[in-house]
Amino acid sequence: MGTQHFKFWPSRVSKVLAIPETTIYENLEITAKKYPNKDAIYYYGASYTYASILEQVTYVAGYLEQELGVKPGDKVLLFMQNSPQFVIAYYAILRVRGIVVPINAMCTTEELAFYVQDCQIKHAIIGQELLIKVAPLKQTTTLEHIVVAAYYDYIAPAHVVGELPPEVLTAPQTLENDHVWQTILKKKLIPSPFTGVSDDIIVLPYTSGTTSLPKGCVHTNKTIQANTLGAFHWATYTSNSVSLAALPLFHIMGMIHCMNTPIYGGSAIVIMTRWHRDTAGQLMQACGVSHWINISTMLIDFLSNPNYVQYDISQLKLTGGGGAVLPAVVGEKLYELTGLRYVEGYGLSETASQTHFNPPDRPKMQCLGIPSFGVESLIIDPITLQEVSVGEEGEIIVRGPQLFNGYYNRDAENQDCFVEINGEQYFRTGDIAKVDEEGYYFIVDRVKRMINAAGFKVWPTEVETVLYKHPAVQQACVVGIPDEIRGENVKAFVILNEEAKGTVTEQDIIDWSKTQMAAYKYPRLVEFRDCFPTTSSGKILWRQLQEEEKTVAKS
Repeated sequence: MGTQHFKFWPSRVSKVLAIPETTIYENLEITAKKYPNKDAIYYYGASYTYASILEQVTYVAGYLEQELGVKPGDKVLLFMQNSPQFVIAYYAILRVRGIVVPINAMCTTEELAFYVQDCQIKHAIIGQELLIKVAPLKQTTTLEHIVVAAYYDYIAPAHVVGELPPEVLTAPQTLENDHVWQTILKKKLIPSPFTGVSDDIIVLPYTSGTTSLPKGCVHTNKTIQANTLGAFHWATYTSNSVSLAALPLFHIMGMIHCMNTPIYGGSAIVIMTRWHRDTAGQLMQACGVSHWINISTMLIDFLSNPNYVQYDISQLKLTGGGGAVLPAVVGEKLYELTGLRYVEGYGLSETASQTHFNPPDRPKMQCLGIPSFGVESLIIDPITLQEVSVGEEGEIIVRGPQLFNGYYNRDAENQDCFVEINGEQYFRTGDIAKVDEEGYYFIVDRVKRMINAAGFKVWPTEVETVLYKHPAVQQACVVGIPDEIRGENVKAFVILNEEAKGTVTEQDIIDWSKTQMAAYKYPRLVEFRDCFPTTSSGKILWRQLQEEEKTVAKS
């Protein structure tokens, strides 16, 4: 698409970044040496310096290596909500050259079992409240050891700002046959010298793809470092910046923008275990938050709060994010109230978050932005693979330093997701977009049958597979429907078995689904049908059902 977008590149930012050969773990080590007594984390009334965080990372790493036998290349499940322990555990795993497998804390035991088996995981570090989900896996999977942490250990009850989630209020419990976080720290074990290199695989964030099975995205220090450094410079972080970590840190966007980037620059991180709009306002005021990377649903909720005017957020210098397009009316309200424009971006787990950014000084609304540092992006016809003209719709393909090394243990998918154009290999995003004459990209649709619900990607086939387990369900078809708050919602069309008709309700199916899958996946709406539109071969025309819902939404 050329270089026309460079005309709008931030004037104080270079167009190319040299990626350091140092590792993500060493970012913490270097920052702790530069700013040992500077606060790294604020957590519900308590604060922790960089020296303290590095010390705890060292002790946890020593325990993983010496007591649990974690070796370089071992995959470690990180199943925890936002907390200081999540940050410490993440960097401790990297310290022993392990591979972090970060999983959504909303996942069920059955869903967890897939990840554990897919990676042959032996070790897990989890939040105390999630033990009930993880413990059964010790008998049925490769899992052998569970390190358990209680968020309560890290708060300062007398100085709490905002409302505490129930998980944080739960005091540490006596746990048997597991490894307790505080006991681990008291052992003060020191790991062997760090020998990590830039090409080490360090994290496997999972994403849904072209099949119903989630896939691990293989990322190295180098690919994660590319976007950590890119985010730092693009958003103009400094060592005195304060970042609000309300996005889940297991998610690639939260991981890069709310954890790795602030740590790289020596900034402070204000951690929220769960989103709560009043608490967010209170924390932003109390801690002087300057950077808030979020998803649009958080901002919508925050600005719709009648208590909003009570909070002084004047120190906020940048807010933006991705995951779902921000409604134009919300963007205008943000500008009217704060003078800030929402800086949207675009990226995937496969690209370690961003491949496109809006220039902070010249963003466009409901726009993906322009290609970020070192990224080459094209719009092609998904059938002919020919590049399309300005303004024409096609599939986004990208190449750049943040691009993953393929899907873990998925050779067939790896062959399908890359395409060669003009002698160079590009990743096929599966997203349909168009680019304007200034080089800004705008999302249009998806090639893949993917639902984006409040920033979480939901694969319909996976939800349908669960629905088919219900004894009343004869057939199911799941689609994404427009939603002003969540971007998209999950809706299930269901054909009931004859004996269930008149006795099983739509709400019965929804209530049952809540117990079977993660909270972001279950269908919020269920509609019973007597039949589905199908092809001559009997394949359900899911797109027709989805288009019907879009038509209804517009009417």
